Amino acid sequence: MSAVYFQLLTIFCFCCTALTDSGNNGVVLRDVGGSITIQCRFTRLDQESLSLRKGLDEFQIFHHNTVSRKTTTAGGFKERLQVHGDFPNMDILIKNLTSNDTGPYWCRYEKIDIRAPQPIKTKGQGSVLLVVTDTDTTCETSDKNLILISVVISAVLLLGILLALFIWIIKTKTQCNTVKPQRINNNDVYEDMRGTGRR
Repeated sequence: MSAVYFQLLTIFCFCCTALTDSGNNGVVLRDVGGSITIQCRFTRLDQESLSLRKGLDEFQIFHHNTVSRKTTTAGGFKERLQVHGDFPNMDILIKNLTSNDTGPYWCRYEKIDIRAPQPIKTKGQGSVLLVVTDTDTTCETSDKNLILISVVISAVLLLGILLALFIWIIKTKTQCNTVKPQRINNNDVYEDMRGTGRR
């Protein structure tokens, strides 16, 4: 159950941060053992390198440098990663996905500028949030029943509260609208003797 919450939290966080720009972005659901193609796109040709990053800590999975013509791939991805296309528009295929591959992926282009102390880093198009699900895990029926019971109880409580509020409003409104009889002040000189009995 905690894995489901983790996946939902990951989706929520990524949607709030990484999907704010336009482009070929989205949430991609895959099964364990499947594959995904991440399409890195950039419009300007003056970039010198491309790297595929994963996670919030920006773990570098793939790096391609056009100046040195050197390509590096992270250890866990060497046998599972294939690259197609020409720089700067490259398609990166990751095969044999595992549940550890779940997370945000994005393309980062770098350009070395003589006037800048650090390379100029620019995010390219093609960001995706990969959610790898295990097909063998299913929700137990007791969990489904518990969810159904909690939803029904919540609905009944909500209806009860709304009904009580409605009755209270009607009762208060009718009490305010009823006219109370006004007491007529009697003249103290004259007394009403009808109520007293004769002796």
